Amino acid sequence: MGEFIEERLSVQVDYGADFSEEYAVKISASENGNEYRSLLHPFPKMRCDISYEMRKGQWVIDNVLDLYHRCLGRFAGFRVRNTADYSSNAYKGVPTALDQPMQLVSAGVYQLQKLYGAAGKPTITTGRPVRTVFKPVAGTVLVAIGGVALPSAQWAVDTITGRITLAANKTDTIVGITKAAQAVIDVGTNTFLVGESVVISGVAGMTQINGLRALITAKPDATHITVAINSTAFSTYTSGGTVQTQPVAGEAVTAGFEFDIPCRFDSDLSGITFTTFDVMSAGGIEIIELLNP
Repeated sequence: MGEFIEERLSVQVDYGADFSEEYAVKISASENGNEYRSLLHPFPKMRCDISYEMRKGQWVIDNVLDLYHRCLGRFAGFRVRNTADYSSNAYKGVPTALDQPMQLVSAGVYQLQKLYGAAGKPTITTGRPVRTVFKPVAGTVLVAIGGVALPSAQWAVDTITGRITLAANKTDTIVGITKAAQAVIDVGTNTFLVGESVVISGVAGMTQINGLRALITAKPDATHITVAINSTAFSTYTSGGTVQTQPVAGEAVTAGFEFDIPCRFDSDLSGITFTTFDVMSAGGIEIIELLNP
């Protein structure tokens, strides 16, 4: 971990630039040819070799040389957008709130991450590889609990660390639920708001509603909320139950996002050349991913 500049290196690289992904695998061989392989960690690590050819000299200075100096060469990190892998939805798809599971950090706090390898296909015993997403792109993050997208008022994202913090839990005891196309729940005087996502648990009688999550669509009065759950075919409510905003045990907490990869320079800028008057090229720029920026 060290210094980091929250700035993205220009993506206007030239054809011929390349990137690679690697894993930390230690391999030992015996005299009879047997291999012994150990996986040090399951995190992919990106390397790039990029070039900016035939650009205005001032452009190279402003977009490459200046960042290199501000980072003190290999010392500090910066953001890089891998144009082949920047989305939680496959590699380049439009993000949805259901794309990736998040890792629980502490109560109400989650870390963005991306799992690799198609779901449902065979994996090794350690499971699918995962990239911790520290640098989500502002304005692209979506969050869901239990398959229901959360309104932005119910969570916040830190685009420097990639952590999601859910709003403080709101919870109330249920004293009645109607059978209706949109169930009306009596919770007494409450602070719930229209548009908030809530989950129901612990209900007796109308047990089919337990574990269901939905958005609040209306507040008919000070003690009732209407939710987007069709309860017309459910059993009659008898007693008990709780309604709350934060997840209950077993609810999936997921997210979608675009992301940058934290990197640092892994070479000196020795390939800057003047090609013609006021035209410069910068080639052979090596960049490596920071796993813990």
